[in-house]
Formats: sequence, structure tokens, C-alpha cells
Amino acid sequence: MQQRVIDSVINQLLLRSGSSADVIVESAFPDGRLVGGKYHLGTHTITLYLNEIKKQCEQLFATDQYFLDYLTIVTAHELGHAEDQELEELCDQLDECPTQVERDKISLRIEENAWRYARSILSGIETNIVETVIFHSLKPYYEEIDQEIA
Repeated sequence: MQQRVIDSVINQLLLRSGSSADVIVESAFPDGRLVGGKYHLGTHTITLYLNEIKKQCEQLFATDQYFLDYLTIVTAHELGHAEDQELEELCDQLDECPTQVERDKISLRIEENAWRYARSILSGIETNIVETVIFHSLKPYYEEIDQEIA
């Protein structure tokens, strides 16, 4: 994939969102986990990991045919974190949670906030692709909370 195309995807989303976040593109996540992107609140920086984004896309859709769509969705999600007005407060609440279930509920809220924002800036991608990514992203949070409550 040409870096020019990747940069174009990122720049279009930055323009659409109006975000001032810095975006760094790296080839791989440093510790081998399957992390496609991360937002750092302290530096207002998003880091995207292309190899992991491609692997996630292939795992979910059994092809890399949707790589650019997947990259766009992941970037929009990370911008959702960057533009979340509640994020700092929610992170503070995470530090003070007395129970794991409360931590998990706040973590879910953080993720849902980011996805809500992502939906608002995504265009030109088939809805079923976006919703499939969101469903699989949030599923572990719902399952963990359900398991803890049961």
C-alpha cells in the first residue's frame, strides 16, 4: 500500500473531524499484541500500526480487500478518543474504581463514546462493514460485564 494513499485517508479524516491530534503511522505494535491504534491523552497523539490493522482486517473479513476501509474506521475510532470531552474524567474514574465491573463499565463507555464519534465522521464506507467492526470491537466488553454480573 502506498504511503501516499494512507496519508490521504488520515488527512481526510483529520480535516473532517477538525481534530488537532497528531497522527503517527508505524509498521507494527511494539510488543506483538494485535493493537491497530492507540490514543495517548497526555500528548494528544494517535499511533496507527499498519501490520496489525491489516491482520485485524484479515481476521474479521477473511481478506485484506477492505484494508483501506478498515484503516479509515480504526483512524476514526482513535479520533473519537482524541475528541472525547469526557475522556479525561472517565480515565480519572477508572483509577478510582473499587470493583472490576465498574472499571469494565467505564471502559465500555470510553469505547462507545469513541465509536459514536467515529460514526459521525465516517462516510463512503458500507454501513455493514462499519457495524461489523464496531460489533466485534465492543463484544468483549459486553461479554466481560455480563460474565461479572452473572
